[in-house]
Amino acid sequence: MDYYQEIKNKIINNEIYVRVKDYSKERNRVITYFEIGKLLYDAGGKYGEAIIKKYSKKLQAEVGEKYNKRALFRMRQFYMIFSRSEKVSQLATQLTWSHYVELLPLKDENKILYYIQECLRFNLTRNELREKIKNHEYERVSDAVRTNLICQDGIDIEQVIKNPIVIKNIKKYETISEKILQQLILEDIPAFLKELGVGFSFIGNEYKIKIGDRYNYIDLLLYNIKFKCYVVIELKVTELKKEHIGQIKAYMNYIDKNMKTIDEDKTVGIIIVKERKQICYGVL
Repeated sequence: MDYYQEIKNKIINNEIYVRVKDYSKERNRVITYFEIGKLLYDAGGKYGEAIIKKYSKKLQAEVGEKYNKRALFRMRQFYMIFSRSEKVSQLATQLTWSHYVELLPLKDENKILYYIQECLRFNLTRNELREKIKNHEYERVSDAVRTNLICQDGIDIEQVIKNPIVIKNIKKYETISEKILQQLILEDIPAFLKELGVGFSFIGNEYKIKIGDRYNYIDLLLYNIKFKCYVVIELKVTELKKEHIGQIKAYMNYIDKNMKTIDEDKTVGIIIVKERKQICYGVL
């Protein structure tokens, strides 16, 4: 087989296809690059690793500068990762090539599967995917949760929340008080809701309730559409204490008695604490 000519023909056909059939160009690009990856893998086995460098020089001169050595290495890596497992190969055409460029450095099959499923569930852009990888989201969920998410098994609200939670200190505050922590969250509430997990919506901050003769203020009150429940969040910058648990349970009981309807689940409480420079949490 003339591996080079096969690769060149596939690239030219893909370039033509992109111009003519824009609606499906990404799927065709991914399939083409997978097929090229296989040819590069086979050619490397026959002629050695240097063949990619040789092919890239010719392709850049005859087809276009973007088909450099790095691009060909990515195509071969794409084939190697997505051909070795049936679970992975079934998802090989679900995303755009730019998504796969972000995923290829991960190498770990389960990690790649996790992020592919996240992209499909939330229709993530490449930049959103990059942010999740940068924030080590995969490492912040337990092994059991990863398996459930990858396999699409049933999960509960506690499992969708990452630990630790990433809250960016954009203004570089040296000392973080509860008020400042709340302010950081409120300045980018969409990012905070996404960080928590799927289905969270914002109701209010410093949400006023009356328990007995006293008014109390819930730091953040959310609602989870997927799990049909209210979510009470308390922010603490000290170590977790028993009185914190008592406080949030009182708030949860209030919501259950006064706001929850019969078809909604019980209120969930989350205490967010700052621990060793990370934002961790406990769920009740």
